[in-house]
Amino acid sequence: MTHQSYIISPEIGWLLLALLSVLWIVLGVYWGKKAKNMEGYMLAGRNVGLAFGTATVMATWVTSNTTMLAPQFALELGIWGMLAYSTGALGLLLFAPLAKRIRTLMPNGYTSGDFIRLRYGKPAWILFLVISIFYGFFWLISMGMAGGILMNAIAGIPYEIGTAVILGVCVTYTLFGGLYAVIGTDYIQSVLIMIGVVIIGVAVFQVVDMDQIYSDLREERPMLLNALMPAAMMAVFNNLLFGLGEVFHSNVWWSRAHAMRSTVGKKAYLLAGFSWLPIPVAAGFIALASGSLGINITSPDMVGPLVAANVLGKAGAVVVFMVFFCSLASSLDSLLASTADLITEDIYRKMINPSASGRKLRKISSWIVLGLGVVALIVCLPRIGTLATVLFFAGPLVGSTIWPVATGLYWKKANAYGAIMGMVLGTIVGLIAYFRLGWYTGALVGAAVSMITVVACTWLFPDNFNWQTLNETHEPGFPEREAALKD
Repeated sequence: MTHQSYIISPEIGWLLLALLSVLWIVLGVYWGKKAKNMEGYMLAGRNVGLAFGTATVMATWVTSNTTMLAPQFALELGIWGMLAYSTGALGLLLFAPLAKRIRTLMPNGYTSGDFIRLRYGKPAWILFLVISIFYGFFWLISMGMAGGILMNAIAGIPYEIGTAVILGVCVTYTLFGGLYAVIGTDYIQSVLIMIGVVIIGVAVFQVVDMDQIYSDLREERPMLLNALMPAAMMAVFNNLLFGLGEVFHSNVWWSRAHAMRSTVGKKAYLLAGFSWLPIPVAAGFIALASGSLGINITSPDMVGPLVAANVLGKAGAVVVFMVFFCSLASSLDSLLASTADLITEDIYRKMINPSASGRKLRKISSWIVLGLGVVALIVCLPRIGTLATVLFFAGPLVGSTIWPVATGLYWKKANAYGAIMGMVLGTIVGLIAYFRLGWYTGALVGAAVSMITVVACTWLFPDNFNWQTLNETHEPGFPEREAALKD
């Protein structure tokens, strides 16, 4: 075992893992009892208030990527890297008005796929589903990897077991409780994350000598202080657009817009965005202290938990373990639920079995949640690449969806030609940039190509869309939905 594996003893690590796992499963099953029908299971009855709405958005966005990639950015890209990840807050802030418009235009909507299907037609819808599910799966893999990396780095728990446990726990309570369970556990997880971040931040500032950090960086790694480092500057804009694409297209955020009360969505996303903003900055800063503290970093995506745990000591490492576990669970459960909803609603019910009952759909959704967890575990076990390279591989895809979604919600002239070509060309050119130029360019190039394509096609082939088309009513053969709508 290495020194990194004994920040806390394996015995304490196993105990914490067991306690947190049981806690989230029990709470998830408890809150899941509120889901009396498919409407409740998928969208928590469309009655989520401001407190729970803000908490679930903020907790979901504080992913393993926030707490582990932000420090990696700082370690590899310096001061710009420290700030780059914080630009992800713009995704939540700019989605706030979209959340309100979504609820206004689509009071009976269920998924982001519903919007693309009604707005642009079947070909664009199928392409969008491929992109969205592909992205969701890579996000799921990155968080499963992060769970294994975290538990191995702090407590010496084998990577494979840590990955299996975090995926298994989230699959279990999501399976039984749906969005009610996800939002309920997110509320508690968000509180624990905020408390833990404050404790870690205060401890780091008390222990670390700021002048010493600056001197060490200037002497040993001066490029990290270079405000004009090209790769770092590209990473800022790439991450900004990647965050926009993640939020704008993903059913994780659309499902919450549909689940919140009509007057709540905009406020909840704004509050969550501002609450999330300082977290990646704080997480990124501590990575710059790793050299001064003499910590041996064997992998850049381990730097966050290792620095925090070393500064706080063994007792503080317990806090670190809890914060990182909560950040993982709060995103994994959301992703499992929303991806399962997308596949169940858009693929199974819309394409395969339109007359399926609510009971049948609930069963199918449960099998999909379980299948996603199993397949993600299989892919995670070899531990391919770092968190940044795995996650940002999907950057060109999500970046290509920004303009089709945004223009489709506000611009009547936006058309299917632009949406399809924007997603296709943005993805292809963005992936070329990812492999030829670097992971920090894919989303930036993909979004730029998509924007030019969508605008050009709108100018050449203007549409005149009727917004009422988005107000799709429920369909026959779905008694649970009909009863929910009557209520």
